[in-house]
Amino acid sequence: MRFRLLLVLAALIAFGGALWAPFQFDDFSLLADPSLDSPSGWRHAFDPLQTRPLTFLTFWANVQVSHEPWTFHLFSLALHLLAVWLIGGVLLELLPRRAAYVAAALFAVHPLQTEAVVYVFARATLLAAVLCLLSLQLWLGGRRWAAAAAFCFALLAKEEVAAFPLVLALLEWSTSRKRIVLAPLSTMLALAAAAGARAAWAASSIAGSGAGAQAGIGSFDYFSYQGVAILRYLWLALAPLGLTVDAEVRTSPLAAALAWGVISVVALLCWRAFRAAQPGFWILSGLVLLLPSSSVFPAADLSADRRMYLPLLCFAAAFGLVLRRGSKWLLWGYAVALCVLSVAQTRVWQDPHQLWLEAARQAPGKIRPKRQLARILPPGEALQLLEEARHLAPDDADIAADLGIAHMRAGRPAQALAEFGRALALDPASASAVHNRGLALLLLGQRDAAIADFRRALEKNPCLFDARLNLARLGEPLPAGGACRWTAAQQRAISAP
Repeated sequence: MRFRLLLVLAALIAFGGALWAPFQFDDFSLLADPSLDSPSGWRHAFDPLQTRPLTFLTFWANVQVSHEPWTFHLFSLALHLLAVWLIGGVLLELLPRRAAYVAAALFAVHPLQTEAVVYVFARATLLAAVLCLLSLQLWLGGRRWAAAAAFCFALLAKEEVAAFPLVLALLEWSTSRKRIVLAPLSTMLALAAAAGARAAWAASSIAGSGAGAQAGIGSFDYFSYQGVAILRYLWLALAPLGLTVDAEVRTSPLAAALAWGVISVVALLCWRAFRAAQPGFWILSGLVLLLPSSSVFPAADLSADRRMYLPLLCFAAAFGLVLRRGSKWLLWGYAVALCVLSVAQTRVWQDPHQLWLEAARQAPGKIRPKRQLARILPPGEALQLLEEARHLAPDDADIAADLGIAHMRAGRPAQALAEFGRALALDPASASAVHNRGLALLLLGQRDAAIADFRRALEKNPCLFDARLNLARLGEPLPAGGACRWTAAQQRAISAP
């Protein structure tokens, strides 16, 4: 009990600063989602395209209570503390005592956990991991069907944990090999396969999902880059320096092949030392847990530190077995150093400018960090950064749109009009580009032309809120939008005189 309390306290010290972090990146979409804002929005958890209904329900409950960022962070921090509490128990059952202490401490305070804990939109990762750990605890206690039920709920939080039953299978294979486990394991594997198939179907059906066919990268290319991503994860687990919210892992085909070669050799060596009390078992288990996110199912992000949250349990166990015979004072020093790094990384997440500045510095060839950073920089600096982005991707309509917005912020509507026109030429179907052009025309005094663009934007997307709001502010009649769902704040804004 005392050991677990110390772990929770250490995790609270490492990541307690998350409570002061603002919303970042996709977090803002939570407040803009009408289904979350509605008192009856919980029903959308049962939408056929909703792949993470349990996580959705927690977000819905959060929005009903408060829109303040700290309340969302408090929930995420509580999930991490609960995960730490559970790990303190299960590792003591699976590892020698000192190895369990080391492994649990690494999981609790490691800087690699920062993104999962501080990024509100990563709550699905935390919730699914907690339920998998509960499943593991139940499994070790002989309550295998209860463990299967807990795993089912984990899949409803996030399908990324689909490989967890394989780890249980490896654990059984390396120890008892009882036939009684076949039925619950088979059930869990069937549930995992169904969740994976459903996630693939939903990813292909939801516009802009950023996964599967809409990830912007093929399965083979994604797989080739994942070798580099996995080696990056393992390196950061050992030496967590250079953490970033948007890492660049694209590399040459030769380097990608070499990365997978190294991983294959490591996996083979681990298989030869396949016992639960050996580091090889845990390294192999960690690699298995990474399979759903780091193999052939494409995602827009080639690398994301939050994907290591649950696998870090296994890699930390391997480290614990290796380091358990080391000097006690060196181990304490290592744990304190990790805790200090986590505090520092959490502080980075408290400042959007610092977060994206670090990302842009570490991945100079990526577009997204430049675009995100430009949104919070003064107009002059934003324009310079976006011109660098345009040099990297001259045919990207989003960059042209961002340049137009930066010119608007700088009080140059004529230059903004040219950029919005370029964005529309690159993406003629974009309703937002037509709307933005209308804004520039309005600032140039061309009211009728602006109104016409706002109407054209609504023809392309009847639910484009900004176009509807601008027409309302100009006193123009609004076209029908009965199929659109608005937040309460949006409804008030549109109906305001």
